[in-house]
Amino acid sequence: MNAPDKAPPLIFIVEDETEIARLIASTLHEYGFRSETFGSGRSLLTRARQGPPDLAILDLGLPDMDGLQVLRELQEKNPCAALILTGRDGVTDRVLGLELGADDYLVKPFEPRELVARVRSILRRYQKTAAPEPGNHTHVRFDSWQFDIGLLSLTHGDGREVSLSAAEAALLQTLLKRPNKILTREQLIGGDLDPFDRSIDVRISRLRRKLEEDPQDPKIIKTVYGAGYLLCATVEWVTG
Repeated sequence: MNAPDKAPPLIFIVEDETEIARLIASTLHEYGFRSETFGSGRSLLTRARQGPPDLAILDLGLPDMDGLQVLRELQEKNPCAALILTGRDGVTDRVLGLELGADDYLVKPFEPRELVARVRSILRRYQKTAAPEPGNHTHVRFDSWQFDIGLLSLTHGDGREVSLSAAEAALLQTLLKRPNKILTREQLIGGDLDPFDRSIDVRISRLRRKLEEDPQDPKIIKTVYGAGYLLCATVEWVTG
């Protein structure tokens, strides 16, 4: 249950079929979510510039642009949690959607209660990991990077700055708390893991693209096959 002084999560819905959009919005409202609906990808992106939602539900077959392009631009400019809801059930679209930053993928026709369950699951994972723990540690140094926890940003020793999404920053923070130790996918996702969930693998891939000189041959975040992931670095937590 949300705290009295906290607004319910805001969900953006981009869906050009009016009846489906109404069904999604009314279902979300029934379960206590706020929502805004958009009939085109560009209108959602324009609105997101005013402030991203807690989660976006994206159709792939839109009249003005491909939904995967909407997802790409959204994650680059106004990152947020994302659920793809589409009639496309091909493996290629599913994998590409996850690689571009989607947290889940649901194929039409869908059961409204399953949609709500997936929305709740995604938001629960974000809430478990995104909020920094109390304390006065605000920066972390590792390898050639400095991580600003409050600003969700990385600064390289050469001056480059890289922004992280809330989910990416939370995942990195979890890895930094236990450096040089193998963490399972279940530990990284907070114990709320569906056996088919690839969101952690995708977030690891996105982190590597931002951290590693060669993401295909990672030196900082290593895969331990059959076990999990390992952050290989000396970590220094900085106060103030």
